[in-house]
Amino acid sequence: MFDYYYKDQISATDAKYEAQKIAFAPLSFHAAKALRDMGILDEICKARKKGITVSELSQKLNISLYGVGVLIEMGLGMGAIKLHKDTDESDLRLTLGKIGFFLMQDTMTQVNMDFSEDICYLGAEDLQESIREGKPAGLKHLGNWKTVYQGLSQLTDQQKKSWFGFDHFYSDLAFPEALPIVFSNPCKRLFDIGGNTAKWAIACCKYNADVKVSIIDLPGQTAVAEKNAKAAGFESRIDTIPCNVLDKTTAFPEGADAVWMSQFLDCFSLEEITSILSKIRTAASPETDVYVLEPLWDKQRFEAAAYSLQATSLYFTCIANGNSKMYRFEELKHAVEIAGFELKEAHHNVGPNSYSLLRFRVK
Repeated sequence: MFDYYYKDQISATDAKYEAQKIAFAPLSFHAAKALRDMGILDEICKARKKGITVSELSQKLNISLYGVGVLIEMGLGMGAIKLHKDTDESDLRLTLGKIGFFLMQDTMTQVNMDFSEDICYLGAEDLQESIREGKPAGLKHLGNWKTVYQGLSQLTDQQKKSWFGFDHFYSDLAFPEALPIVFSNPCKRLFDIGGNTAKWAIACCKYNADVKVSIIDLPGQTAVAEKNAKAAGFESRIDTIPCNVLDKTTAFPEGADAVWMSQFLDCFSLEEITSILSKIRTAASPETDVYVLEPLWDKQRFEAAAYSLQATSLYFTCIANGNSKMYRFEELKHAVEIAGFELKEAHHNVGPNSYSLLRFRVK
């Protein structure tokens, strides 16, 4: 793990500054979104080294001097905007800071911000209740469901865009590196548990001409998966098995060469993970490869990525289901092993977002 978790080397002055960032986080978040969405960062970026004044921004964007001014000042405070060396105290001249560049141009940052705004923001207020009750108390702001997964098909278009954009951005980027690993062993029958919109199933069919994939997921998700599989021309090679994996009556079919779970187990508590894997253990043969693709926060290359995953755990707490999180390597590995599996391979840093691909077989 990073030294940051062990050593407290920050000065008292810097620590107090960081504490103020946390204290005002809701306001700075919305200020950053306003700077991005209202075009202020874009105009500053276009001005390049020459810079642009506050009054010029006001005129170009048809926003009052007051409105531009308060946002600019917060942008300076958070480091998203910098003062030009030739700035005039009466009309500040501005250039784009590195933080502002990432707020405006970095896909990961944009995906995280939109997800926080459209899915998490209102429900985050109910975090303490969620922790006390063990239920996603903030989910009521999206709909009247037990878990968010039951209501994904009923979200608004904007909410769907943000939720699926967040979900797919991370795992999908690992697929090109994961496919050769999965198909390094013979695989003609693959079960994709939690297959969502069929992106992995379609990628498998494109990569391997012989494989057939069964997607196992909630009915609302399998309906979407069927449409996407048909649109991709793979309806004869991709089928679906609608079910609730947590239902005690649910039993997984036999006959899989490989079982695939991509960013799926983080949707469940450790006890539920063991329960799901116990069902897979019943259906698996000694030659069945069970693949788990997950972003493990203690296996990240960068602190920013680990921080994002730690924050995502709070989404699970107050929005998604109330009892799951983004796991550490050892705790997830242990939950799978006690269901009767042993780890055969661990590939870390898979894809640009540092996913871990774990291969298990029956013990």
